[in-house]
Amino acid sequence: MVIVRCCGPEEFYLERVVFPFELLSFQCPRRSEVEIWTHGLGGAELVESFPAEEVVVEAPLTLTSPSLADPLAGGAELSPWLKVG
Repeated sequence: MVIVRCCGPEEFYLERVVFPFELLSFQCPRRSEVEIWTHGLGGAELVESFPAEEVVVEAPLTLTSPSLADPLAGGAELSPWLKVG
């Protein structure tokens, strides 16, 4: 079990407990920092710290994207779980 903390600008803060074999996905502001913590004999220990850009899986769509206004207008294809019908 580890604790994932993500701290970013504009008072953004996310903290989640992640169990073995569990996947965690989240959105955060640019320039956020991700920290991985574990529990040691002396208390919480920082295992690793890195910029959130290093673990980006999929770039977010912007609100000005034509695919958000009309998914069939020829933008990026939506993920299967976002499609209706």
